[in-house]
Amino acid sequence: MNSGFFILILLVLFLIWLFMVRPQRRRQMAQQSMIDDLRVGDEVLTAGGFFATVRGIDEDEVTVELGPGTEARLSKRAIAAVMPPDEPLEPEPVEEAQR
Repeated sequence: MNSGFFILILLVLFLIWLFMVRPQRRRQMAQQSMIDDLRVGDEVLTAGGFFATVRGIDEDEVTVELGPGTEARLSKRAIAAVMPPDEPLEPEPVEEAQR
């Protein structure tokens, strides 16, 4: 009975690691990779919900332009996402209606 309880505890700990710790660690690594890949000119979304353009990068800070002539200094951790570059939209082909 004692070994069965021990195996159950190990199984619960493994499941916690599998479904909680591992995905969180993966998200942290992806966030750190995104921050490390920041470049001047990137469009970013800040943790405060502002869309901005990166104008300068220091060791722990990023200078962003929120609007024309409006710059702010942020911690790198305040960058929530890097927005993908705008791709030109091509019109979808219009099919003729069949009669």
